[in-house]
Amino acid sequence: MGVSGKVVALCSYETTKLVRIHSVRLGSLKWTLNAAVLLFICVLMLWNRKYQQFDQVVSSVTAKVKGVARMQLPGEEAVIWDEADYSGPSQDKNSFFVVTNVIVTKNQKQGRCPEPPSSGRRCRHHNDCKRGAWEPHSHGIQTGSCVKFDALARTCEVAAWCPVEAKHKPPRPALLASAEKFTVLIKNNIHFPAFNFIRRNILPEMTESYLTRCQRGNDSLCPVFTLGDVVHQAGGNFSTMAVEGGVIGIQIKWDCNLDHLTRRCLPTYSFRRLDQKESNKTLSPGFNFRFAKYKTVDRAEERTLYKAFGIRFDIMVFGQAGKFSFIQLVVYIGSTLSYYALTTVLMDWLIGTTCYAAEEGQNYSERKVESIPDKKECILCVSYVDEENIRLVKMSHKKRLQDVKTIRVQTRKIRLLFLSLTRN
Repeated sequence: MGVSGKVVALCSYETTKLVRIHSVRLGSLKWTLNAAVLLFICVLMLWNRKYQQFDQVVSSVTAKVKGVARMQLPGEEAVIWDEADYSGPSQDKNSFFVVTNVIVTKNQKQGRCPEPPSSGRRCRHHNDCKRGAWEPHSHGIQTGSCVKFDALARTCEVAAWCPVEAKHKPPRPALLASAEKFTVLIKNNIHFPAFNFIRRNILPEMTESYLTRCQRGNDSLCPVFTLGDVVHQAGGNFSTMAVEGGVIGIQIKWDCNLDHLTRRCLPTYSFRRLDQKESNKTLSPGFNFRFAKYKTVDRAEERTLYKAFGIRFDIMVFGQAGKFSFIQLVVYIGSTLSYYALTTVLMDWLIGTTCYAAEEGQNYSERKVESIPDKKECILCVSYVDEENIRLVKMSHKKRLQDVKTIRVQTRKIRLLFLSLTRN
């Protein structure tokens, strides 16, 4: 083969063999299946917005709690608690805390006092107490003395804020159960950097009078929530939860479509309880922490210790924004073209099964698939002068004709063999 012949061979094109079946039934089935695949692709594209480019939300959250409650301590006059009292110390940036129950230890001073038997070490002699020792559940540092706690028990003396906190179980019912009616205003600012899009959950049309009177039951976009409703929608009971406290998650989801014709960007709120609901099935249930209020009496510092039980509300923001992208559309179309191969696979399977006529299916299979042997065998018919029958010889490139083993066949059988060979 010359150079020109090699160039022509390189410029050749090979393709697959196609078999066209003229059948109204198969043609109708093909177009029906193709239409079903096209409908599925379009519905999937519109439902999941595969033609858009997406960006994740970046957000900031602040919360402002409003409400006033009356708290009645045992043996004392009732006191009024407002936002400064029940909000506790500053929490994480995306959460807020509301006190619902307290254990109060008043008039604590720096000094020496016995540990309660429940948290301190019991003793009989001074040798049972080690000077300078400290244990995880103790309220101070041991002085090395064994002192009388009450008529029945002796415990190690500690240097601490005295008297130490002795009560461990919170009051029932909760002292601030009326916090169920408190309200919280949640402010959420979001930003989608890829599209330079900024929005708030307090929409431009929401005025101050609107925020004062809006209710979640009638308006799903109202950013003002009642604490009792939040706990209820999270599957909890506020009166029960207020005793030992707990953790509630407030989820804000933004699913924004920024295309001009279908523009929509509004928040949706959902609620769930994040801690163990059954307090009797977990160790250290609920949520609590301690804080103190200090004062000076006769030039000596005193404090009131509060062990506060309450509900922590964690605000979690999720979301994405989408906008039309020609590149994403082309990628989606290219990835879905392979779905049309399902039509061919299904129709070939139907033709090959009992759902189709056996003769027509066999005819289709024979025309679509052509079997070619790996090597061709050359058979020679040899006759000898002194024999009536004809001999068949398989031609070989390695042996001479005289050395090849022959098969004697009668003339009638040779005709049948010849007819079968010509058909094939």
